[in-house]
Amino acid sequence: MLPAIIDIEASGFGRNSYPIEVGIILSDQKSFCNIIRPADHWTYWDEAAEEVHGISRELLLEKGKPPVEVADKLNQLLRGTKIYTDAWSHDISWIGKLFELTEIPQLFSLDSLRSLMTEQQAALWHPTKEQVIAELNLTRHRASTDAFILQETFRRTAESCS
Repeated sequence: MLPAIIDIEASGFGRNSYPIEVGIILSDQKSFCNIIRPADHWTYWDEAAEEVHGISRELLLEKGKPPVEVADKLNQLLRGTKIYTDAWSHDISWIGKLFELTEIPQLFSLDSLRSLMTEQQAALWHPTKEQVIAELNLTRHRASTDAFILQETFRRTAESCS
């Protein structure tokens, strides 16, 4: 069974950053992705981060989903489950900001994808991930694409080690 994966794009890094996009891929490979309209007090913006994810603040303001809608959808999809991330320390903070803002209880948990891997699998991770990106020609650095890349990399490294 493949792990469910979450990836979050943010306004930047550090204390004042906030989530701007969340993407997940479930164990059955169904996916979900939404950009998030920033709360009025979420004003920090890092131009270098925008260069990486390609999401402008203007796009978020025009087309982003309300934070409460995104939090509700995440709870509907993930209720009672554990979802994995390759950037736990950042993603736990950003998910926390989303749910704190909306005052909705978070009904799922996050864990590090590394906690599922053997040492052998971890050693194969980076070259396998580069191979997945090259083979699938996935150049768009967005949350749902990144979640898919992580899940496929996990699948291939697990198969190589079995």
